[in-house]
Amino acid sequence: MTNNNLEALTPQELWANFSALNAVPRASKKEERVIAFMIDFGKKLGLEVTEDHVGNVLMRKAATPGMEDRKTVVLQSHLDMVHQKNNDTTFDFDTQGIDMFIDGDWVRANGTTLGADNGIGVATIMAILASKDLAHPAIEALFTIDEETGMTGAMGLQGGVLTGEILLNLDTEEDDEIDIGCAGGIDVTASKSYLEEASPSGAVAFEIAVKGLNGGHSGIEIHKGLGNANKIMNRLLYKSYEEFGLQIATLNGGSLRNAIPRESVAKVIVSSEHEDHFASDLAPLIADIQAEFKTVDAGLTITVEKLTQVPAQVISAHDQEQLINAVYAAQNGVYRISADFDDLVETSNNIAKVSVADGKISVKCLTRSSVESSKIDLAQSLEATFSLAGFDVEFSGSYPGWTPNANSEILEVLKRIYIEQHQEEPKVVACHAGLECGILGKNYPDMDMISFGPTILGAHSPAERVSISSVQKYWEFVKQILKEIPKK
Repeated sequence: MTNNNLEALTPQELWANFSALNAVPRASKKEERVIAFMIDFGKKLGLEVTEDHVGNVLMRKAATPGMEDRKTVVLQSHLDMVHQKNNDTTFDFDTQGIDMFIDGDWVRANGTTLGADNGIGVATIMAILASKDLAHPAIEALFTIDEETGMTGAMGLQGGVLTGEILLNLDTEEDDEIDIGCAGGIDVTASKSYLEEASPSGAVAFEIAVKGLNGGHSGIEIHKGLGNANKIMNRLLYKSYEEFGLQIATLNGGSLRNAIPRESVAKVIVSSEHEDHFASDLAPLIADIQAEFKTVDAGLTITVEKLTQVPAQVISAHDQEQLINAVYAAQNGVYRISADFDDLVETSNNIAKVSVADGKISVKCLTRSSVESSKIDLAQSLEATFSLAGFDVEFSGSYPGWTPNANSEILEVLKRIYIEQHQEEPKVVACHAGLECGILGKNYPDMDMISFGPTILGAHSPAERVSISSVQKYWEFVKQILKEIPKK
């Protein structure tokens, strides 16, 4: 396995823990092995270690000498990671550890997500728990599960478990930012059964494939204009249905709700009279789409290849028309920019996964907003769009945003330390992503919360990478914050 000696990077204790953590498969909702790994880690240090009823792991470490009069701090990160890989990468996330390598100032993974989100945060806390010479107050280390696909760890954490007055969430991705608020989210799922028809005689089959998009985090990067494979595929299907009477046999686009979809593949049929010019007639539209995305998705490829075998069944024309029109009409991307915070996306939607197979259609979205009423408004807009096309629409997994606290005591501490270390002010922001602070705050309303982290780019995609120099900057920041936690 590639490594390029990550353990030799500074700070060594953090990178060594990150390497050990990344050797453990830890997909959302499959955290059994990483939970066991963390429990073993804590017990070997002689710490008090507990696992709650949903799988969150809590460790307690006493204050170092002279720090006993400081407020107890909760250090919090999530154990799960997004599992995404390139189409040409052979990798089994259930059995293999992440294959990492050093690329200049970046640590990357070979063809998969890296897991720096939120593995760097977890590794940071591990290094602090294992340290013998870092000054710190009493610490409660909270490692939550399933942050990426449901926030069920944070939602399941009961009140009264934590005693800390300050929470440091180590799960944001710009090292010059301090987060004091975030978006909430809700899963929107549209589904329906469709009438299957036998492929007519004289039909020919093609595979249309949209690949090579960058993808990325469906919250943090939703404003960048990145290509959504499902929307691009839908444009191709719309034109092909209008001009050639195309019918879909199967369609599979995207994967996880929190990842902008990078690939979509459709198997379709057209009448044999279009066999010789179907691909060439689509070429101008393909060229237009590639030109539209050349700046942000230069690797986009759209291929149309004839298949040797014609699928036996296809979707009926009526059901197909309803699907294509609904996906075309459904909001994707930024819905509203905040009027209260500069350059903050307030509300957005990601059409994350579209599938057609075996008589069932499914469209899965993730709607985000820092304003609860706007989140529900957009979700209801999607519900109306798909309902008009005969879909059943379900809302699930709703979680609240995190309302900024302008009077935060710990915010003032972090701002002062950052200025002292870097001779410039940090950016105090709210982010368009789901952080666990808002959920945890429901049971701990008086806890003073803040979120920060090193620079991580391309999260939730195989382009994910973390800056080595930024981790060093962030580590010095963390150590000084722990030294300057306010007194009780």
